Amino acid sequence: MDVSGGSGQPRSGNDESAQQAEAAQEQSPAESSAHEATPRTPAGTAAEQNRSGDTGAAPAARGAGGREPGDGEASRADTHPEHGHAHGTEGPVQTPDDRGRPFGDTHPDRALARSGKSSPPARPKGPGGGLLMGRPFGVPVYVAPSWFLVAALITWVFGGQLERVLPELGAARYLVSLFFAVAFYASVLVHELAHTIAALRFKLPVRRIQLQFFGGVSEIEKEAETPGREFVLAFVGPLLSLVLAGVFYLALRPFEPGTVPGVLLAGLMISNLIVAAFNLLPGLPLDGGRMLRAVVWKITGRPMSGTVAAAWVGRALAVSVLIGLPLFTQSGVDPTAEDTIGVGTVTNALLAAILAAIIWTGAGNSLRMARLREHLPELRARTLTRRAVPVETHTSLAEALRRANAAGARALVVVDGQGEPLSLVRESAIAGVPEHRRPWVSASELAQELTDGMRVSAELAGEDLLDALRATPATEYLVVEETGEIYGVLSAADVERAFVKAMARPSAS
Repeated sequence: MDVSGGSGQPRSGNDESAQQAEAAQEQSPAESSAHEATPRTPAGTAAEQNRSGDTGAAPAARGAGGREPGDGEASRADTHPEHGHAHGTEGPVQTPDDRGRPFGDTHPDRALARSGKSSPPARPKGPGGGLLMGRPFGVPVYVAPSWFLVAALITWVFGGQLERVLPELGAARYLVSLFFAVAFYASVLVHELAHTIAALRFKLPVRRIQLQFFGGVSEIEKEAETPGREFVLAFVGPLLSLVLAGVFYLALRPFEPGTVPGVLLAGLMISNLIVAAFNLLPGLPLDGGRMLRAVVWKITGRPMSGTVAAAWVGRALAVSVLIGLPLFTQSGVDPTAEDTIGVGTVTNALLAAILAAIIWTGAGNSLRMARLREHLPELRARTLTRRAVPVETHTSLAEALRRANAAGARALVVVDGQGEPLSLVRESAIAGVPEHRRPWVSASELAQELTDGMRVSAELAGEDLLDALRATPATEYLVVEETGEIYGVLSAADVERAFVKAMARPSAS
């Protein structure tokens, strides 16, 4: 199996990255995206968001038409017809909580303004990276701490089998078993590299590969553009496992069954056949589920329909594993061996429960990630941007707020004498200044200095918009046209509320 940054692509193991997408509906916006999970970039702390930038002002975008806004003149930023409707609000001067108060009004008898400590939608932190093993094809490969646990378990179990098959090995059987565990996970890595190479071939970014308790994770950050590519991306992993099983079979033929090489090669052949067969089961989050998703997507023309179908098949598969695996394994046990029956029953039931839980939660996470991706395009910088008015550095806060209220604006941009934007006045800072002090406080004293990352294009939308905000955590961003004109100011709080509102709407599957 693999995990994709929100779309989900095949992978050979559990879906740890995808599980974190569940937080997207419970926390602030879109915490996202591995070849099964992982629309990921943590937002900055409140201190980082509220500080006045510690870097010099970047080259600024020109004001409207390059004009110099005089005391009574507003740039294009305060007159654009679309801005009166930013964030679903109309009419003049509303604060972020849309309570109808004039911009900057903090009278104690009225509701207080927001603190301004909102952050842009945060991408979930993926599972702990673990030990970095290398960077094949430029993609980092990590071994999670849980791998050492499963390697020890494989060594112990396989060592017990070697004691019956090759008793002459003695304690050395555990060294042979450890070699088998390492070789098996090397096969899993080849499985994941197949997904990774296919993704890179389709120009899909791969964040990393991680080997963990129940297999591996290829964290592909974007969804395949077509159902055909989705199918190929899912199928190459099991295909490589089948190829490896064939290679081990051919390598096994010259050796006798009762020799160390013969036992190792036979074990690796069988384990790769099991990996391929398990991943070809037609339910999410397995590779076969991705293939089923691609088929339904091709038939219906809707990726969400494919995800829903494959996810429910995955849940049915989880129930089948939970009930069927213990019954299947128990059917081959000698009924006279009472001790074996007791230990084997518990072990098989535990294994079945773990596998069923992985499949069930992976299917649910795939649904949530698909729903997240379906709603991401609704986040558009142009429609969420607040109308803004430019003020020069010497302008008092009282005068700046008067101009904003007169223009029906909800943001202030500090500009120099040539109309170049220098900084953004923070709403949280305005709320902390009493009204009687505002005539003696300049607006620039409450502004956060602009950096390159705080300038975003008005054309950004969806995941591209979230990526831009995550790259430079802040409470406000200057939105500019492609020509460099100021379009307005985007508040991270507005993006957060728009995301939550979009996620609350049902998906059309």
